[in-house]
Amino acid sequence: MNDFQFVYGPVPSRRLGTSLGISPIPQKTCNYSCVYCQLGRTDKLTNNRQMFFEVDKIMAELEKTIHSGFDFDVVTIVGEGEPTLYKGLGELIAKIKLVTEKPVAVITNGSLLHDTGLQLELESADIILPSLDAYDEGSFKKINRPHGKLHFAEIYQGMKDFSQKFSGEIWIEIMLVLGLNDDDNALLRFSDLLKDIRYDRLYLNTPVRPPAEEEAKAVSRETMKHAVEILDGTSIDLLVSSGFHSEISDHYEAIISIIKRHPMNQFEIESFLKSRGCNNMDFIFLKLGKSGIVERVDYKGYMTYLMR
Repeated sequence: MNDFQFVYGPVPSRRLGTSLGISPIPQKTCNYSCVYCQLGRTDKLTNNRQMFFEVDKIMAELEKTIHSGFDFDVVTIVGEGEPTLYKGLGELIAKIKLVTEKPVAVITNGSLLHDTGLQLELESADIILPSLDAYDEGSFKKINRPHGKLHFAEIYQGMKDFSQKFSGEIWIEIMLVLGLNDDDNALLRFSDLLKDIRYDRLYLNTPVRPPAEEEAKAVSRETMKHAVEILDGTSIDLLVSSGFHSEISDHYEAIISIIKRHPMNQFEIESFLKSRGCNNMDFIFLKLGKSGIVERVDYKGYMTYLMR
């Protein structure tokens, strides 16, 4: 992983394989403040699309990364917030397609898919991965805590309309949160909503990393299995992601460069260090704990490391 401003990775993705990530927006810039967000609470809540950065500056980093010979499966525009807030998204996708034959994916909360201009910008992408965590206005406000201008009915209609127009693949993700959208009533409501959306894959997830709010708890294995059966989806509730990579030779600095974008739990760090032949693992963990810039969170019985 290079220590760039916009491009990071490759990092392992439970859905996409080895992903080369692009973040075209400032950190924590979003129109949601989801209770389960692994990046913490949104501190830049906005619903205005902006040209946060020049497309050519992002592309310069991407081209340099590609020319370095990194092996990756997909270029993923994901951001540390909501990437469709980036007004240069269409231009960025088009230019990415000129420098790589690998598929381009966009991970989005789906909130702006009703925007016809954005629909056109996304058309040249290969995979769109929108979220559908709520089933009505009440659950929408409890789980996603959206910007005041956003309403569930419009977002759902936008997702339906977009799914009929988009020529690529649509992979929907539902984040199941204990007590908020995991009972039979919620699952049956999701089932009804999904009938009117054209999609290729449905993924079911639950918080596996420390969430923005402590009350955002993961559902049980039994509940997840039940949801999979009702919704005919695929569970991606996995503990460990393998395949983290960094070109930075110093083990500590390599880990810092990764967790700036992607929190890692203790098992992922151990696996990463072992793959690099690190023989002073205890020292690295000690240094992380004393760094002052890294927060250690005890979540679900194991330690997760993320930037403060």
